[in-house]
Amino acid sequence: MYDQAYIDYLVHFHCDRDYFECHEVLEEHWKKDSAGERKNYWVGFIQIAVGLYHHRRRNFKGAHRMISNAIHLLESEKEIVLKLGIHYDELMQLLRNRKHEIVHNIDYHSMNLPIVDSHLRSLCEKECHTHNITWGVESDLKNEYLIHKHMKRDRTDVILERAKQLRMKKDKS
Repeated sequence: MYDQAYIDYLVHFHCDRDYFECHEVLEEHWKKDSAGERKNYWVGFIQIAVGLYHHRRRNFKGAHRMISNAIHLLESEKEIVLKLGIHYDELMQLLRNRKHEIVHNIDYHSMNLPIVDSHLRSLCEKECHTHNITWGVESDLKNEYLIHKHMKRDRTDVILERAKQLRMKKDKS
């Protein structure tokens, strides 16, 4: 019923608070559809994670932009958000509250998405158990790798793939 990418997103969101990985997992899933068929609600969820990533890094401008975009995108997606097992009204209130905190430069604190589907919650918790991680823990604000992952991660595969694509493009011309 739920895509594995969505479950993975929720597990990263609520367990290791790896918002960068939330973005990666859901963006890859979103891109599986052709450009004209992509679902905006996935972008909304991606932007929630990116907004929290920026907020945790005290990038209030980036956090504000992402959370505002998420609110805007999800405002017209009530039915699908409900089908995704999330309490829509509570989610939107959480996002508005977070936006207010960001505008007032209030420090980051962990946030849980309001999952109302007990089956979805149990799928996520089972996944946590499989990976020996705990649901709902607070973000580790001392974990420099987690907080600055976009700068600290190994990008070898990305660099190699870009070089490969460039070679292929040159070979065609």
